[in-house]
Amino acid sequence: MDILIVEDNKEIGKLLETFLRKENYIVSVAESGEKAMRLFEMYGAKVVILDIMLPGIDGFAICSKIRETSNAHILIASARTDKDDKLKGLNLGADDYIEKPYDIDVLIAKINGIFKRKYAREMIVEDNLILNAVTGSLKVDGKDVVVTTKEFELLKLLIENKGVTLKKEYIFSTIWGSDSESELQTLTVHIKWLREKIEEDAKKPKHIITVWGVGYRFE
Repeated sequence: MDILIVEDNKEIGKLLETFLRKENYIVSVAESGEKAMRLFEMYGAKVVILDIMLPGIDGFAICSKIRETSNAHILIASARTDKDDKLKGLNLGADDYIEKPYDIDVLIAKINGIFKRKYAREMIVEDNLILNAVTGSLKVDGKDVVVTTKEFELLKLLIENKGVTLKKEYIFSTIWGSDSESELQTLTVHIKWLREKIEEDAKKPKHIITVWGVGYRFE
């Protein structure tokens, strides 16, 4: 998930969700602290927009809990404007603190900036391929092509190492993790799926080249 909005005002939460979805972010909204923690534990988030005054667990407790295990960007958006509240939020690990009411265009510009700086170059263009590193989407010959998260991460890794043969073991541990329960064959299957989506002829690939006994190279 890209963004988790933690906001008990349903109107504000829905409005912000709608605007962010138009920017092609994957967004979830939680109206309570308990729901926010459930969603974060299940799906994670790159950016958390966090209100302080919530039913049940308050925003300060959520901020502290998230920061125990994640470096997600936490942006507190609160009507509480006291200096002590701001300092408390920042000391608990929040990256930013903005006051309500805020200008939604300014907030979205701030979020776009976070993704560009913190998570990757926004657009990666290679021959007939365009990858959007913020939304995880792919265009081939100008047309949208549906890819899974792992397919996208795999293609991005190969492109970023264009011309370099990457060992299968390195690719697998980078994308799936060294402690993954998946098997190396998973990589072979994902390479096959990617070729079917980006190559003119998947059986005679021009982009994703197999280096027998070693791994794969992007050309």
